[in-house]
Parts: sequence; C-alpha cells; structure tokens
Amino acid sequence: MTQRVAFIGTGIMGAPMAGHLLAAGHPLTVHNRTREKAQHLLDRGAAWADSPADAARAADVVFVNVPDTPDVEAVVLGERGVLSAARAGLVVVDHSTISPSATRRMAEALSARGAALLDAPVSGGDVGARNATLSIMVGGDGSALARVRPLLERMGKTITHCGPSGSGQLTKLVNQILVSVTNLAVCEALAFARRSGLDPQKTIAALAGGAAGSWQLANLGPRMVAGDFAPGFMIDLQVKDLRLVLESAKEIGMTPAAVQVVTRLFEAAQAQGRGREGTQALFAMVEQQEFAEGAATARLIRPGAEPRQ
Repeated sequence: MTQRVAFIGTGIMGAPMAGHLLAAGHPLTVHNRTREKAQHLLDRGAAWADSPADAARAADVVFVNVPDTPDVEAVVLGERGVLSAARAGLVVVDHSTISPSATRRMAEALSARGAALLDAPVSGGDVGARNATLSIMVGGDGSALARVRPLLERMGKTITHCGPSGSGQLTKLVNQILVSVTNLAVCEALAFARRSGLDPQKTIAALAGGAAGSWQLANLGPRMVAGDFAPGFMIDLQVKDLRLVLESAKEIGMTPAAVQVVTRLFEAAQAQGRGREGTQALFAMVEQQEFAEGAATARLIRPGAEPRQ
C-alpha cells in the first residue's frame, strides 16, 4: 500500500526531499509558511494544506523540516498544529535539528494520542538533499522507523537507528561539532596555503585523498578559495546548532573549547552581515585575520570563555 505523505517546510533542504517522495509516486501534501516556496511541488501534483493540522489529516506520515526548536514546537504543538489532528498510527518524522529535550516532550505528547515522533536530523547539505544521499540519524521507536524506512531511503543513503527519542538529535549535535571544527581547520589551512604562495586548488587536490581529507575540504574548500559563499547550509543555522551543542554540553558537565572558539567566529560573521551566507564564508573571516592577533585572540581562547547564549 502506498503511504500518503505530508511535508512541512519546503526550503533549501525540504523541497528536494519532498520532491523525491513525490517522484516515487507517494500522494504528497505540503505546507510552508510561504506558499511560493512550495509552488514547484504544487506544479508537479502535490496538494496544498493551509495548516500543519490539515497536512496531518491528509497523511499517514508527516515530515517536518524547519529551522529551530520553536518552529517545530509551533508545527507540532501550536494552534492548528499536528498534535490537534494526531491519531493512532500517525508517524511524524522531524528532520530539523533542535533541542533533544524538546524532542522528548513532543514525542510524549504525540504518544498520548497514539502517534509516534521520530527525530531524524540529516547531514549532507543541499547537495545530499538534491541527490538523495543524505545521512539520516534517527531516534525513537524502532517499529515506527521500520514503517517509514522505505520513505527515508528515497531521501538518504544511510539511515541509522541511534536509540530512543532524542538520540537522533544528540547524534546530529556530534555531527555538528565535527563539521564546524573541521570547517575552521579547512579555512585556516587554505588561508595558510594561499599566503604561503601555494595554489589553493592544487593544494586541495593533493590533500583531499589523504589523511587530511574531509567532506569540508573536498566540497567547501574549492568554494572558499573561489569566493563562492552561496548557502548550502547557512551560518545562521550553524550558530543555532552550535548553541544547541553548548546547551547539551552544559547539561552533561562538559566544556567543549573548540566549539566555543568556532561559535565566536561564526557569531562574528553574523555581525558582519554574513548570517545567510554558507558556512564556507568562515574562510573570509580567517583571511581577514579578525581574530588572529592581540586581544581578540585572547578573548577567543581565554579558558572558560563562552559564546553568548
């Protein structure tokens, strides 16, 4: 039986993900704050829902991909939210990156109605969304995951059940530590290469296949040195994710120094008006040496210093 699906949030990531479900022949209902961003899906045969509740009524599985914790809470718990239309057997799959504790609260609220919430944040950026090669890390009930796994396989290449509710979000935060700190390393390495007189593109080619290779070097490195800062994943969203990391780290009594440093750098990029640029725009900050000397460096690495909350 073909499952009816709804997709709430048709932005840079959500639109191509929803498109894969539509292309696979699943009846698709979409909702977005701005209808225009869903128009190309409507033109391909998707139906429009005026609210998350209406989207949930039309579907067996509801996918959500919106920016932040309050946005997901509004979609799920708000007036005309998914919860108001929840029924036994409904599965809600949240691809957003949000607070693990908020995820658990929403899962409990949906469970009381007989519905299930899977937290299923993704990694792979806009390229992975378009190519259906995302890594999807899932927290929640295993039987609910089994029901939706064929749908997830239309959007991603790697689907991993990470544990109970909230585990997907925590795994995504581990991912964000790795990608953000690696991003800074790539920025500094390529700035060093350029200032030393090396051809940055040749440097990337020489190193990408070795021990220093990474997704950031291979995919973002060429864009950094070309000055291409168009967003695949925006700095504003990276800062949001890093603040979630810091909040969760505080809960477990950990002080992640490298995360503090890279968060301050991204916040400085925001202050320069770069918030809606891609995370590779951090390269411009490094090249400007805004934080390479004097008191600024001291503030960045002072033990115990924390980015603003």
